[in-house]
Amino acid sequence: MAPSPRPPTEGRRFFISVGEECNNKADKMILLLFGSVSKHDDAVDFYQKSATEFKIAKSWDQAGPAYIKLAECHLKSGDSHEAAGAYVEAANCYKKISPLQAISCLEQGVNLFSNIGRFSMAARHCKEVGELYEQLRDFGEAIKYFGRAADFFQGEAATTSASHCKQKVALFFAQLKQYTKAIEVFEEVAQEAVNSNLLRYGVRGHLLNAGVCHLCKGDVVAVTNALSRYQNLDPTFSRTREYELLTDLVAAYEEQDVEKFTEVLMDYDSLSPLDSWKIVLLLRIKEDLKTKARI
Repeated sequence: MAPSPRPPTEGRRFFISVGEECNNKADKMILLLFGSVSKHDDAVDFYQKSATEFKIAKSWDQAGPAYIKLAECHLKSGDSHEAAGAYVEAANCYKKISPLQAISCLEQGVNLFSNIGRFSMAARHCKEVGELYEQLRDFGEAIKYFGRAADFFQGEAATTSASHCKQKVALFFAQLKQYTKAIEVFEEVAQEAVNSNLLRYGVRGHLLNAGVCHLCKGDVVAVTNALSRYQNLDPTFSRTREYELLTDLVAAYEEQDVEKFTEVLMDYDSLSPLDSWKIVLLLRIKEDLKTKARI
């Protein structure tokens, strides 16, 4: 007769027990190492086993530290690549319980990958840090890490990934009301996209975003001048719905016509739904327009 399956809670306790046993063995080996290479290798194996058992049990608060010990063990033997990988594994565990601890581990991994010339890996995990800060609504730090990721990606000629990271930087600048910086990045991304067959399709979207940021500054003349520059950048832009939207919004803003401003947005949204980022900024513009109309 086949044995009955172990209940889930009992199974979890079993994996945790094995993990703790392996962790204790590894700790003892490190304590009594005295330069023994074989004991060091055994400690690595036990930390790896410990971390795996904790992960199977979904005991993230134990798996994370076990991976960190594994990373430190690899660093002592001079294996930066394996250490970086272990820090990333620790981060994946901490993502379940503590984004800030996950960020700390990813930063260690990014620095190690960068130091050994693995810039694609550094870029990927730097972007992860940016995403975690985005989830925490810390846009200042998100800008820092998406910008760093963009530099890494650009250095590896990963233009699409670099462009994506730069766009995130521009979006966050705008959310922080740093419109001039947002405009600079959006225009830079648009300029790069014009010269790329892979990215060219996104040019009109980048220019629309830059135009919306110009409107947020409340300078109609600057928006009009920008539209002229955008046509020089991309002669097809003047035939797009994005260009038409911007020119109609500028006209409504100049006339201080809140109703017309709203109608223009509704017409555009009926065919091309506005994303949440644009809605936030356009609401800011509309409130500014209402204030001007009351004066």
